[in-house]
Amino acid sequence: MLRPLAIFGLPIAAITALLLAMSGSPSPSFAEVRARWHPSEAQLLDRNGDPVHELRIDRQGRRFGWTPLDEISPALTDAIVTSEDHRFWSHHGVDVIAIATSAARALAGGRSRGASTITMQLASLLDPSLGRSQTRRTILRKFRQIFAAVAIERRWSKHEILEAYLNLITYRGELQGIAAASRVMFGKAPHGIDSAEAVVLAALIRAPNARRDSVAIRANALSRALGPSGPSLGAIVPALDGAFSSRGSDYKRIALAPHLAERLLNGGNGSARCTLDRELQRFVIDTLHHQIVDVRDRRVDDGAVVVVENSTGEVWAYVGGAGDLSNAPEFDAVRAPRQPGSTLKPFLYALAVDKHLLTAASLIEDTPLELPEQRGIYRPLDYDRQFRGLVSMRTALAASLNVPAVRTTDMVGVEVFADRLRRLGFSGLVEEGDYYGAALALGSADVSLWQLVNAYRTLANGGRYSELRLTTDADTHTSTQIYSPAASFVISDVLSDRASRSTTFGLENSLATRYWSAVKTGTSKDMRDNWCVGYTDKFTVGVWVGNSSGAPMRDVTGITGAAPTWLNVMNYLHDRFGSDRIMRPPNVALNEVSFPNDVEPPRQEWFVAETQPTGSPSGLDDSSPQILSPAAGTIIALDPDIPAAAQRVVFEASRGARDSQWILDGRALAPVRGTLLWTPSPGPHTLAVGRDSGNTPPTIQFVVRGSDIPLADNDRGLDQQLP
Repeated sequence: MLRPLAIFGLPIAAITALLLAMSGSPSPSFAEVRARWHPSEAQLLDRNGDPVHELRIDRQGRRFGWTPLDEISPALTDAIVTSEDHRFWSHHGVDVIAIATSAARALAGGRSRGASTITMQLASLLDPSLGRSQTRRTILRKFRQIFAAVAIERRWSKHEILEAYLNLITYRGELQGIAAASRVMFGKAPHGIDSAEAVVLAALIRAPNARRDSVAIRANALSRALGPSGPSLGAIVPALDGAFSSRGSDYKRIALAPHLAERLLNGGNGSARCTLDRELQRFVIDTLHHQIVDVRDRRVDDGAVVVVENSTGEVWAYVGGAGDLSNAPEFDAVRAPRQPGSTLKPFLYALAVDKHLLTAASLIEDTPLELPEQRGIYRPLDYDRQFRGLVSMRTALAASLNVPAVRTTDMVGVEVFADRLRRLGFSGLVEEGDYYGAALALGSADVSLWQLVNAYRTLANGGRYSELRLTTDADTHTSTQIYSPAASFVISDVLSDRASRSTTFGLENSLATRYWSAVKTGTSKDMRDNWCVGYTDKFTVGVWVGNSSGAPMRDVTGITGAAPTWLNVMNYLHDRFGSDRIMRPPNVALNEVSFPNDVEPPRQEWFVAETQPTGSPSGLDDSSPQILSPAAGTIIALDPDIPAAAQRVVFEASRGARDSQWILDGRALAPVRGTLLWTPSPGPHTLAVGRDSGNTPPTIQFVVRGSDIPLADNDRGLDQQLP
């Protein structure tokens, strides 16, 4: 058998020259090696490169994505180079000094130390026939390994060699590559490995299945060899605990975004980077889970959350369901079409403000109404089944009153409103406006949480719409102006108004934040869906709570179902990133307003340019006679379950109509001295307020639809006049 001395006795320079001359054997390029690498896990990475979801696609070993050298902790590379090949940066593939030293120790009867360089080990990883055989290593195999290492050094850079080595080395069990080792053993990406974890990983390379005490000895020795940059012996102990408490077979794959991974990983092939933020995603999942547990006894089993950055449209959190609490965990509730309840109202009022049909101070009737539609007579009711008479548009939207929204839809036009919703991205509105009717503002069309969040983001961005982005390379920069910045600002201010919201929701609830925010809730028919969507200047957050089956919940509204999750996520975002008020456009100004007959307390109100009130010092022109209630074209329905004598219609006029006469169908009823309660009679009617001045009096027409209860003759006319 050949002895090492025959080679090691030659001058070192001659050996080096010999190896360089014999290194003509072909070796793969770095690009070819990297291209052949296929991870066993399809990974979805977040905006920072941290994994948010993993899908196992290969059972032959556990390999994660190829990790570039600049994404590996410098402490880890230093530890491995010091441990395996401390002259790595200076030799040409073979450390002849180490080989000679090892041979001399062997000849002297001592224990020889391995002399394989990192490049030689890489050669064996690329060609397993160059590594250890099942029996013993041979001189011929060692020569082949040396020649292959020199060939690699001639074609590859040192950084490429080290990067490939770190990605190809094997650890215990099925772990292959530094990414799998660092994530399985320490739950970290390679760039997050600290110095103590680095020496443990380096110590495991020579004997991946070694006992803990043996690894501890090597790690402590390596720490001393690293000098001042090495970890303390006390820091190595918890690192050993982490490495030996985990097993590759017990590794729990990261599963924070299953629904999004299904979309972006293309059925489990390769990896992809998305716009999510892993820490936010984890927080949102936990928050939603806790909320579903809290309301589970009210027949609730599912929910979904989307968080979007306003300026870019990038999605920072995408939670498509409540996980193991859901009866359909694979169902993506973010994209599911459902009835939105009252969450479409802001887009209706923004349209009315843009068309100068309404201001935030405009008065709208919240009184009984019935409208003829294709499917019959539609009679809207507010959530509490009460009517409040005249209310301002601010109160109507903030308090989510239904009847004023239906009246506004009728005024704007259902098809006009439906078309605006389509431009906002609500692609599910495929029918003509008449199909949905005036109830469109109350949620008669199906929308998804994905669409709803982006529509609210449009308001946050001053009325400018663009597509949402799940990947950083998505082309969504094209934008469209859907609403004016002025109208968007007015609606945002209304949605942030805690006092006006209190008419329905009270002052203390999950919509009240300690910073500026605009928010709206919605509950669909039969309590099948809860919604809460709102925004700050930086982020828009949308929450849906319900059942994946579509079954009704019990006694759950947007305030109690979706809003608590919305509030917790908003608070997290504010604490982490801060927030501010949205910017006011230059063509919006504050004006002092007061209302006729003290309908609402005087206040300062925002007005778009050219819509400010003129005339009286109070801010609203009520000096001329005007009929405030009922509105022109009102259709009033008599209720057959209420005695005729107990049913009344409110007649109300502006202060300028004082000293006039109420004139109904050509007959004088009474002087205008406040509110008149009139006992209705079926049929069309003409109402006017007139003076003796000869001027044309203000006149409106309205209709009373009868019931099967006959009205006595003395029930026609004045019942009571209130001051």
